Amino acid sequence: MGQVTLYLDSQTVERMKAAAKAAGTSQSQWVATLIREKTATVWPPTIAQLAGAWKDDFPTLEEIRREAHEEVSREPL
Repeated sequence: MGQVTLYLDSQTVERMKAAAKAAGTSQSQWVATLIREKTATVWPPTIAQLAGAWKDDFPTLEEIRREAHEEVSREPL
């Protein structure tokens, strides 16, 4: 396991300590989790499960085209 030294200002240290305590984990584990989340290359399963969740809320392409109106004139640049 590697070790990393971080230099943080006191306000950031206090925020990190509070966040780690609220998460019920050590500061080291909290930072490691944050790094894993920020460097992930795939969507978490909870996000992937949202695909298609709004199928009834969004109009289809055909509906958008059917309701499309002529573009409004704009002021010249």
